[in-house]
Amino acid sequence: MAKKLLLHLVFGGQVSDPRTMDFIDTQELDIVGIFPSYAEAHKAWRGASHSHVDDAYQKYVIVHLHRLLEPKETE
Repeated sequence: MAKKLLLHLVFGGQVSDPRTMDFIDTQELDIVGIFPSYAEAHKAWRGASHSHVDDAYQKYVIVHLHRLLEPKETE
C-alpha cells in the first residue's frame, strides 16, 4: 500500500504588520510550491524565509493542505 501524501503549501509575501498574517497584495504572493511532506515544505519555507531575512515585512508560511482537504470530523 502506498504511503498517503500529506500535502503542504508554502507561500509568502508582504504583510502590513509582521505580527499578523495580513498580506498586502495577494496578486504579489510568492507561491513557493506544494510539497508531499512537512519536512520538504519546511526546507522550502526555510530557504524562502532566509532569502528575505532582512525584510521584517516579508513573511512565508506553511499551510497544511491535507488538513483542509480532509478535516477531522468534530462532534
